[in-house]
Amino acid sequence: MAPGRALRTLVLAVAGGMIAIGTAAPAMAIAPPLPETALADHTTPVAPEEPRPPLLPADFQGTGRYIVRDLGIDVPFTWQGRDGDSQMIAGGPQYPIWFTNLIYHNTLYTLTYKWPNIPLYPPQPCDQVGFFNRQIFNDKLKTARFVGPEILQGDNDRHVDHWRVGVVAGFTQPGAVPRLPLALGDIYVDQGNPSQWWQVLQFGIQNLYDPELDEWFTMDTFNHLPGQVTLPDRCPPPTL
Repeated sequence: MAPGRALRTLVLAVAGGMIAIGTAAPAMAIAPPLPETALADHTTPVAPEEPRPPLLPADFQGTGRYIVRDLGIDVPFTWQGRDGDSQMIAGGPQYPIWFTNLIYHNTLYTLTYKWPNIPLYPPQPCDQVGFFNRQIFNDKLKTARFVGPEILQGDNDRHVDHWRVGVVAGFTQPGAVPRLPLALGDIYVDQGNPSQWWQVLQFGIQNLYDPELDEWFTMDTFNHLPGQVTLPDRCPPPTL
């Protein structure tokens, strides 16, 4: 990944010149008024406008890779959305990991079929985490901090905006007070379209199966056509 662009530096060019003072005139000569262009050079520069934060669209289809570096895992990944519901699937029965996360009818689910050192029998239960939907997710994304513009280098270099969003438990006021970071996400979206996702690095308690609590996915394709979202048979229907 190429480093972000450097912060812009404003250089003020001031034209110099000699003001001629007539030797015959005893009084001090008055300098002519500055031209409008010179006055404009001394105005306070306007800070560049911050781009729009990431947005999860209602309908989309994406394919890519799910990567857990400390375990040497790099598996296929799909992420699809339809009418505000969405589903992630990483790996599969022939891969070292296989799981799905869903937002389905205002409910968040997670189901792990397969993971290193996690027994397959008895089968892992489907966790109905609780009430959650696309609107709640996008509202949280509005609090993301803009890191800067970057370039994701690969077969096709992608110009992206890098954002960081986190969840912290404890006091929200600054100062030496107790607080605990629960989750952190670095999100990379297209500079021209914040609903076009290209990469996410996630760290926190949501990655408890990974010793380093560090997982990420990168997208090879992402379009805004309605995808397929299917609640697994093992998951109970929404009750909220």
